This record gives sequence, C-alpha cells and structure tokens, in this order.
Amino acid sequence: MKLKPFSIGYRTLKTAVGAPVAIYIALLLDLEYYVSAGILAILCIQPTKRRSVRAVFSRFAASLIAILYAFLFFEAFAYEPFVLGLILVLFIPVLVSLGLTDGFISSTVILLHILNFGSLTWSFFGNELLLMIIGFGTALLVNLYMPSIDRKLEQYRIRLEDYYSTIFREVATYLHKGESMWDGRELTEVEQLLSKAKALAYQDVENHLARKENRYYMYFDMRERQFEIIERVLPAITTLPVIVGQSHLIAEFMEDISEHVHSGNTAGDYLEKLNRVKKEFAEMPLPKNHETFIAMAGLYRFIGEMEEYLEIKQSYKGFEPKKSMPLANAATS
Repeated sequence: MKLKPFSIGYRTLKTAVGAPVAIYIALLLDLEYYVSAGILAILCIQPTKRRSVRAVFSRFAASLIAILYAFLFFEAFAYEPFVLGLILVLFIPVLVSLGLTDGFISSTVILLHILNFGSLTWSFFGNELLLMIIGFGTALLVNLYMPSIDRKLEQYRIRLEDYYSTIFREVATYLHKGESMWDGRELTEVEQLLSKAKALAYQDVENHLARKENRYYMYFDMRERQFEIIERVLPAITTLPVIVGQSHLIAEFMEDISEHVHSGNTAGDYLEKLNRVKKEFAEMPLPKNHETFIAMAGLYRFIGEMEEYLEIKQSYKGFEPKKSMPLANAATS
C-alpha cells in the first residue's frame, strides 16, 4: 500500500490552535460541558473564509432551533432518550428544508447536553449560548488568516502560457514540414493544470468575503475555453493530406502567436494580422486537385477557429501580473 506524504496543513494547525483555545475560554468561564466548545470550534474551521462564515451561520441557527425543540418536547414529556429520538425525527426534516443540514452535528451536541442536564433553565440556556459563541467565534477568528495563494496562481499562469507557446510552435513546425516529432504531452499537462488552477482560483474567491470575482479564475476560465478550440482543431491540422503554399503562410502566423502568449490583452492586433492572412490566403492560387482542395479547406477552417480563439481573449479584460513575481515574455495572445 502506497502511503501519502506526511504533511501538516494550515487547516490542521488552525484546528490544533482553535479547539484548545475555545476549551480554555469556556473553562475560565466555568461553563458546563466546557470541552464541547472545542468540538463546536472544530466543526466550523473550514478551508476558506466564506465556508467558515456559512458553517457558523448554519450551526448557530440549527443549534437555536434544537434548543427550541428541546424546550417543547423535553418539558412536555420527559428528559428521556426516546424523547430525543422523537425530536430527531421531527428536527432533521426541518434542517433539510431550511438548508441547515451542516448544523446537525453541532445542534445534536446541544440536545445531548440538555438531555444529560435534565432541565432547561435560563441559566443553562445561557451556558449553551456561551458555548456556541465561544466555539463558533474562535473558529471564525482563527480562520481570519488565510495564506496568500497569488504566487502559486502566478506560477500556474506562467506554466500554462509556456504550454500554449509550445503547442502553437509545434503546429507551426507541422505546417512547415508536414511532420513533427511532438508527442502531445503538453495537451495532457494543460488539461490537468487548468483543473488545478481553476480549483485554486475558486478557493481564493472564497477567501475574500466582499469580492465575488477573481481575476485569476476569470483568466483560467478564458484559457479553458481557448483550450477547447485547440483540442478541436489539432486533429484537422495533423491530418492534412498535403502541405500547400497556404500552410506556410499560416505557420508563420502561428510562430508569431507562439512567441506572444501572455495575460495582457492586445488580441485585437492579432485579429487584424489574421484578417491580412485571410486576404493573402484568398489571393493564392486555387486548388488543382482533390487533395489540395481538402488541405485548403482544412486550413481555412483552422483560420476560423483561431479567429474565435482570439475573440475569446479579446473579450477578456486582462490583468497585469504583480511586479514582485516572475513574468513571462511580454506578449498578447
């Protein structure tokens, strides 16, 4: 069996800090079931700030509803386990309908406290309320710190642009020579990298409570749509029956693009260049046989796909990478 590498993440460290701090505060206040403050804190320590806020809200709301159910049923019947079962039968569907299922465990902890204590007085209600405030509040405080992931996202951006440059360069080589030793490894790498990069960028969105958009997420989403076009046109290019004069014209354009892949946005300039390529393409001699016709039709379709590729980039406003981070060659596409 292959074991995963041993590592201690930020969430683990926050849990290790938050739980004992919550317990210690509850102990100082001489609360009943003070160790439960640590349990409540652990339940609310999440990977992102937004998820932590949502967790606190759902757990606090669910716990208050649980206290109401406890008062109605335990006081009406008895403080017995079978009454707890009755409460859960009626309580769980309410949580589901209100979208508070995440708060089930924490609210059950409160219900068990009340069952074990045997009564629900105002002082005990205050005890449980303080446990919730301490546990949930501690979790929120430790979750205020989230390490910046901009450097990692920037590294992903640079690697992705390098892959795109390589792909376009290999396309140009094939259009020039009619063959290439390229194994297509970058295509698999791009697919995997885009998946990781978008997940990480979404995590960054979740770590900013007041911001709903993320420049890196939008960037990787744009690159993903461009990659769909790349995957669509590569088979058509690599199956051209012959290399025609137009192939070299487009190859030179692809070489130019391969040297200018960047997060900035001047795709409009390349759309103009592509229009000039289309005009030159139209002025070249017509096909003399079926194979030449098929090759020219494939190349013309390729031009149309590259036009869409650039239009996707043109609709993206772009951003300037931070100066403190390593930059790729300044470029456009």
